[in-house]
Amino acid sequence: MTPSPDKQLLHLVFGGELTSLKGIEFKDLAGLDIVGIYPNYSEAHKAWKARAQRTVDNAHMRYFIVHMHKLLDPDAEPHAGEHQA
Repeated sequence: MTPSPDKQLLHLVFGGELTSLKGIEFKDLAGLDIVGIYPNYSEAHKAWKARAQRTVDNAHMRYFIVHMHKLLDPDAEPHAGEHQA
């Protein structure tokens, strides 16, 4: 089954300061920056890139894209153009 071009594949973009460069543990969970939820990977990637570039001078600051649609429907087939996590 081929997804329609406008099918929502929700992605969450968020980030925060890490405690160490060697892991993914946030220094302050209350201070996480929730950038937003986007209808597809392309839009999420644009938001991720823009926010990550604003914090390039802080090596401990990291932003992530979470494939929410995979959490909501883990048995779904991968979609064309989607990056595997």
